[in-house]
Amino acid sequence: MSITRRTSFQAAPVQAVTSQNYLDIQNNGWAQQYLPDLMEKEAEVYGKRTISGFLSQVGAEEAMSADQVIWSEQGRLHLSYECDMVDVTASTINITKDIDGVAQTTTHGIRVGDQVLIAGGGQTVTARVSVAAAGAQVITVQPYRFAHMTNAGFANGDNTCTILVFGSENAKGVAYVGGRSNEPSFTTFTNKPIILKDMYEVSGSDAAQVGWVEVSGEEGQNGYYWYLKAEGDTRARFTDYLEMSMIESELVAAASAIALPTDGGAGTAGTEGLFAAIRSRGNQTSGVTGTNPSTDFAEFDLILAEFDRNGAIEENMMFVNRGTSLAMDDMLASLNSGYSGGTSYGVFNNSEDMALNLGFSGFRRGSYDFYKSDWKYLNDLATRGGINNSATAGEDIRGVVIPAGTSSVYDQQLGKNLKRPFLHVRYRASQLESRKMKTWVTGSVGAATSDLDAMTVNFLSERCLITQGANNFMLMN
Repeated sequence: MSITRRTSFQAAPVQAVTSQNYLDIQNNGWAQQYLPDLMEKEAEVYGKRTISGFLSQVGAEEAMSADQVIWSEQGRLHLSYECDMVDVTASTINITKDIDGVAQTTTHGIRVGDQVLIAGGGQTVTARVSVAAAGAQVITVQPYRFAHMTNAGFANGDNTCTILVFGSENAKGVAYVGGRSNEPSFTTFTNKPIILKDMYEVSGSDAAQVGWVEVSGEEGQNGYYWYLKAEGDTRARFTDYLEMSMIESELVAAASAIALPTDGGAGTAGTEGLFAAIRSRGNQTSGVTGTNPSTDFAEFDLILAEFDRNGAIEENMMFVNRGTSLAMDDMLASLNSGYSGGTSYGVFNNSEDMALNLGFSGFRRGSYDFYKSDWKYLNDLATRGGINNSATAGEDIRGVVIPAGTSSVYDQQLGKNLKRPFLHVRYRASQLESRKMKTWVTGSVGAATSDLDAMTVNFLSERCLITQGANNFMLMN
């Protein structure tokens, strides 16, 4: 290979001899009086580049041996339904779905003798159920204060009514007339693991080259092993993939062109990540007027009201981007009476002799405690931060609210109730094989395992995320 003098240079992505990265000692100034200082150590210009750690703070990890995970979640204890007014003169009501929007046509639990509250059209009436046949969608009620529903102010076609069972009344000396028992309701969910793979390869010749650069990285790969620097970066990136895939993944929909798995195992089906689970089974907010949902307490109170309708878990963790975090700080600081005239000392544990602390790590509103933390994944330009910059309004994710503590669920495989964090990762494992995070080396470099003149470092994991009680989660768009 002939090497000619060049006036411009281009570094090679790998340590390989090319005409573009050759430095001519005589013609390029390296042998002149004022030699440049060669700084061997890499400059860490992006700080800590990894984003993993979110799931380790809010979840747990467990082994699994099957192709999918099935779990059940308790239904609501009390009976409440949405309904339509069929004939207000006859006081007949059509049960359409439960309070969470699930169709309950003939499977509702309302029985004869039940006392109910019926609300709709600005009216609320108390009534007793007189007809509620098993398997029937339409029930008949008798208002306590009126002859029929017309006198109570309802009209045919009122389709936004709500009915709540709050008790029962039965005549003296007669048998129970309800006629049937109510079985506990529950919902079954399922998710499946996905297989993640990556690899790093360096040829035997490059591994033997002597041309070291001092390096450092997040995985502790400090020193002069330049090819291990690249392997360490690959490992760190793969570790981030393990977390990012649990957050962003989606199940394959029927309209997708992705081939589903066959009996032989070919194909991919996706997995339900955190964001997909919250969109499907949880709550989303974009504020009262579509602005940032953390600019004032009026919009935060909407979040509280939604939590009141669900599990009402008092302690919640908020993982938000920088803009939302600062907006929350401003919201809390605005409660200081001296805020408009400048920062006051002492109110927020500030003094003249210390650096002002203008941030807040948490607050209590109503009966709820919120603990705030910046989420690097939503800020970094190379991860969700860059996606949010290009996403349309309502599609960018500003943060997520996750309940603290554990939930009680029934495990189908173990056959008993277990206490688990609301989020936990399941990975495939057995006594013979653990696929939590596999790494193996092949090739002829070092300990030879094949005739390939290279060292190949392989990475593999098989895992999925279980999001329990998604109705207690909030996605902040």
